[in-house]
Amino acid sequence: MTRILFAGGGTAGHVEPALAVAREWRAQNPDSQITFIGTREGLESRLVPDAGFEIRFITKVRIARRLSPSLLIAPFSLLRSVAQSVALMRKHDLVIGFGGYVSAPAYLAAAITRTPIVIHEANARPGLANRLGALFTPHTAITHEIDTGKLSSALLAGLPLREDVVSAYRSASSDWQSARQAAKVELGFDSSKPLIFVFGGSQGSVALNAVIEDSRAALIADGAQILHGIGARNEVPSAMDGYQARGYITDMATAYLAADLIISRSGAVTCAEVNTLGKFALFIPLPIGNGEQELNARDLVSQSRAEILPQQNFSAAWLISNFKRLLAQSAAAPISGTDIDINAASKMVSLIEHALRGGK
Repeated sequence: MTRILFAGGGTAGHVEPALAVAREWRAQNPDSQITFIGTREGLESRLVPDAGFEIRFITKVRIARRLSPSLLIAPFSLLRSVAQSVALMRKHDLVIGFGGYVSAPAYLAAAITRTPIVIHEANARPGLANRLGALFTPHTAITHEIDTGKLSSALLAGLPLREDVVSAYRSASSDWQSARQAAKVELGFDSSKPLIFVFGGSQGSVALNAVIEDSRAALIADGAQILHGIGARNEVPSAMDGYQARGYITDMATAYLAADLIISRSGAVTCAEVNTLGKFALFIPLPIGNGEQELNARDLVSQSRAEILPQQNFSAAWLISNFKRLLAQSAAAPISGTDIDINAASKMVSLIEHALRGGK
């Protein structure tokens, strides 16, 4: 029996592609053992068990972006999490990592135990964990072409998509117009009015939420409807006709299909899902990090399916003045989605099999 350890946690951007590959691996190898490694604080602590997979927890290692006392603690947390990962690694035949806080100790533990490593990098600019892991393995895959570093020669696999997104694409591909109208009705909106779908990633965005709170009355008065994913930990705004607020949107595929305009961060998973099902997006890249979110969105911008706006320029006044222009751009965009990432999970399964054979 083959035993695979999946490492990817923190946010949906790391967890969802890992779950997509795990499901595909299980479908093709029903007798194998799949275990996830994660932290109790991350989104994986809920999403992984909900998907029917076992998860084992290790100590979270978070490297502060600025000088702070947590920098003094980080080396000790890393040593502890690596030791915990080594114990798990000895019981598995391969580890596949998707970046994030969990992956770095998993890669180090795999190097110590000489366990084969497979890496998937979702972002257009690789994160620290996957750059570290790439030092220990030739079995790497990417979503976007990368010009420099070890990942520049990785397999261009695309981004493994969630089951609901793949299913929605296949169902809608025969009649996109009808599918989009039906999705609006399913969500409880008027199919004759434009729908703006706003969300700030799996954890929500205080900045995006504040703009929508200040602009929603004017947008609705001007004929729009709003579906607002506020984030599970954020306070739900007061009710309003034509406006729905939800802490965590589980049926993202239906929301994408229904939307005439998407306003969101530009994480790798969001960009891939918008590309697969969405029409047009206004991306507000997260203003921290290594600039990967702006890079993630560039392909969609080049296809006239997205616009990028810095967070400091995104205000209620700007949105009220520009939303009709954005809706017009959406109407001019192709109504159909794209299948570029539909088979990404299968490609990752093939890469795992290749690594298990020793690269043969």
